[in-house]
Amino acid sequence: MDGISDKNGIVCLLLCFFLGWIGTHRFYAGKVGTGILMIVTMGGFGLWTLIDFIMIVCGAFTDSEGNKIKLSN
Repeated sequence: MDGISDKNGIVCLLLCFFLGWIGTHRFYAGKVGTGILMIVTMGGFGLWTLIDFIMIVCGAFTDSEGNKIKLSN
């Protein structure tokens, strides 16, 4: 917990940018529940997707185990 995730940050960022409105980056990170919620709300009407995108860029986005997903190793 609170370490570095083995998930690729670039993949997560690209998923968020292109398919964030359906929560694909959340499914990739293992956050299935919020991924489904993003499908239902179309990414929180875009706002939730934007917040997640900024969090991924800043290195604050975490996977389902609480490990940070970093853009670089």
